[in-house]
Amino acid sequence: MRASRLVSILLLLQVHRQLPATELARRLEVSVRTIYRDLEALGEAGVPVFARPGSGGGCGLLEGYRTRLTGLNVEEARALFLAGVPGPAGELGLGTALAAAQLKILAALPAELRAGAGRARERFHLDAPRWFERAADAGHVHLATIAGAVWDDRLLQLAYRRDGAPLATRAVEPLGLVLKAGVWYLVGRLPGRDDPHVYRLSRVEAALPLDERFDRPAGFDLTAFWSDWTSEFESSLPRIDLRARLSPAAVDAARVYAIEVRVGAPEPDGWLPATLTFERIEHALGAFLALGAGAEVLEPAELRERVAASALATARLYAPPATHGPRAQ
Repeated sequence: MRASRLVSILLLLQVHRQLPATELARRLEVSVRTIYRDLEALGEAGVPVFARPGSGGGCGLLEGYRTRLTGLNVEEARALFLAGVPGPAGELGLGTALAAAQLKILAALPAELRAGAGRARERFHLDAPRWFERAADAGHVHLATIAGAVWDDRLLQLAYRRDGAPLATRAVEPLGLVLKAGVWYLVGRLPGRDDPHVYRLSRVEAALPLDERFDRPAGFDLTAFWSDWTSEFESSLPRIDLRARLSPAAVDAARVYAIEVRVGAPEPDGWLPATLTFERIEHALGAFLALGAGAEVLEPAELRERVAASALATARLYAPPATHGPRAQ
């Protein structure tokens, strides 16, 4: 993850003052060319880095740029602590290296910058592991507008449409943004209410920041709220358990598709009896078609029949054209 690597370069250069590009590349397990690109990116961000060729040269920080990171202004410190929150283009994890580096930098920041970094961590949360939904999300359309209101503690007018419900317009107090497995969610509460709600950004059809500001609830912990909310949400979802047989090679792949996979002792042929949990029968159908010959549905019979019908239709689609022998004379 590039954000983690940029932070690591900063920390290494602050400790050693100067290191050869080859040594930086070795420690970070990247190419020398990548190190030079990263140094260029740091320079463009205003960090006083340099790269001197030849004997006695190397990569370093200019004198005066001390370990307290006083070269960072408020906007740069804010950006640094948001670097672990990628855009909704994919499922990116917040690596332990970046988390550790952020803690080290937070301890080194002057008080005025540490407060800004803390504000970012209160308002933005990354929950990377895969969830139930696997489709691409379009929640980034209003992301910048909503993020600005979150940062400024400004009321937000939302036009929001839930599944099967008409469009609703409401003013909310935006308390934080969460990126869950590539999908953005807003945590906000209605003015005068205590309980926050969760809004999926892809269902927001319009977002307008208002002039009025609001006071954040004392002690509100975005990470703790999200953990409690997701646990309650997951327990409320429908669950379908089905019986199947899995080849040993297909067990890990099955865990990618199913909410839960429980396997028993191997059978004489080496296959494993298994119970798989899905949210919907359609999800299970897609999973078993993807697993192919490495999995066999046993129950329910309805799913077994649908998998068989889909497999036969696929086989017919790819069947070679019929050939005819020579005509009898």
